[in-house]
Amino acid sequence: MSVNAPAPGLSVVIPAYNERARLPATLERIRGYLDAADEAYECIVVDDGSEDGTGTVVAEATAGWPQLRTIRLARNEGKGRAVQAGMLAARGGLRLFSDADLSTPIEEVARLRDALGAGADVAIASRALKGSRIAVRQSLARETMGKTYNRILQLLVLPGLHDTQCGFKLYSAQAVPVCFGPLSTFRFGFDAEVLLRARQAGLRVVEVPVHWENQVGTRVSSIRDSSQMLVDLLRLRRRLGRARGTG
Repeated sequence: MSVNAPAPGLSVVIPAYNERARLPATLERIRGYLDAADEAYECIVVDDGSEDGTGTVVAEATAGWPQLRTIRLARNEGKGRAVQAGMLAARGGLRLFSDADLSTPIEEVARLRDALGAGADVAIASRALKGSRIAVRQSLARETMGKTYNRILQLLVLPGLHDTQCGFKLYSAQAVPVCFGPLSTFRFGFDAEVLLRARQAGLRVVEVPVHWENQVGTRVSSIRDSSQMLVDLLRLRRRLGRARGTG
């Protein structure tokens, strides 16, 4: 896509680290949905220093898909850094971050768009609200880890948000530099900082119930990454303070 072309209505940013196996099906599904929507769009895969040939898979898809482009980080810097790079490089009026596994199907973006159309600046997919549909659940250990983290997160930093870790979030173009420009948490705990910055800037953040289906092959370690996320959370509280209000 030429940099001089009109800005697309929607940008889809996909962070990818060693996702060679899953990306082809993911990109095919996303392209099918976006092509059928009859709207100018772009899709950006951010290759976070993959070592499995992820870049080759994306290059092959790019050859026949002009709306697709890739950003490659020279080394693995973390999911937060990859999402930041994609969001700041995107040009869409609305910018979606989606995990490469599509645990939240791309079709659910319509619900998030409705929330922004109703006045929100940031809409986050939630597995914890009435109306959410969990088709395949996580393991008990991972589900317990997620719920415990979110309880602590609400207590310390983000009251009123029940599921901050679902990898499917939509931002207005105006919200992106506020949320991602100064980001300093680059691993799995980045969502908390992004949402806290949104809150502190007076942006409206809403949760939206979605369909969700756990996919095998997660990159998150229940012990290692949950511990690091809690450390990041405590650092974030000290650095930025507690958010005011519930958006």
